[in-house]
Amino acid sequence: MRLLIVTGLSGAGKTKVVNALEDIGWFCADNLPPRLAPTFAKLLQEAGEYQRAAIVMDLRAGDLFRDVAWALDTLRGEGFACELLFLDAADEVLERRFKETRRQHPLCGQNPALGLSEAIAAERALLSSLRRQADVFLDTSQTTPTDCKNRIIELYADRPQEALSVRVSSFGFKAGTPRDCDLLFDVRCLPNPFYVPELKEHTGQEECIRSWVLAHVESRVLLSKLTDLLLFLLPLYQKEGKSSLSIAFGCTGGRHRSVLFAEEIGQALKEAGFGVSVGHRDV
Repeated sequence: MRLLIVTGLSGAGKTKVVNALEDIGWFCADNLPPRLAPTFAKLLQEAGEYQRAAIVMDLRAGDLFRDVAWALDTLRGEGFACELLFLDAADEVLERRFKETRRQHPLCGQNPALGLSEAIAAERALLSSLRRQADVFLDTSQTTPTDCKNRIIELYADRPQEALSVRVSSFGFKAGTPRDCDLLFDVRCLPNPFYVPELKEHTGQEECIRSWVLAHVESRVLLSKLTDLLLFLLPLYQKEGKSSLSIAFGCTGGRHRSVLFAEEIGQALKEAGFGVSVGHRDV
């Protein structure tokens, strides 16, 4: 099991990193006391369901945080492939972020006599040894949330496509359009097998409908062009930072043409490496 310890300065972006890791399939635990990390890692390993896990350790743990070096040594000594990601930002950036969010620095909560700048300096001193041990160091001073997410994807995704979850569905216009789709394609322009008596009761998930619809040249051309369009668009959505995308295909009843297109497009996107689920509302 691959194990990542995430730490760094308060306000440097650990929450955004956890969100990005979860989007690409990592199991994440936030603010875990370091002494519990070896037990936690063993439980995950014994469960057998988790190949990648991240643990956030920072000063919110109070005095317990001082055990983080012990936790790292113990995890590595027990054979875990343990990496350390350290997040940092310039002092003035951290101060601005705390003022914008109106959140209290953890050290100010533990010692109300400390000012914000003093707390940041004290935290930096406390974390200096961890910073030197880091396998990856990220300075988020000049990065946007999207930049941060893309960097995490580059570092920790097995495949970049993992960062975008795609839902492909079919529906019938006669029952209304779905409200939650990002992209909607109307395939009512294609020949309709509903009017072929022996095909009427079948669905687009069956080979007889697939063969009949794709026997028409306009169906094959439209399928090819839509596939090319989506294979072009999805990486752009991913680069922009989108974590999920819903694509819907509609025909009159939602049983034949739209179902076929959802199935075919879904399969093409899966073959391109994207995480895809396919559903049919009106079948």
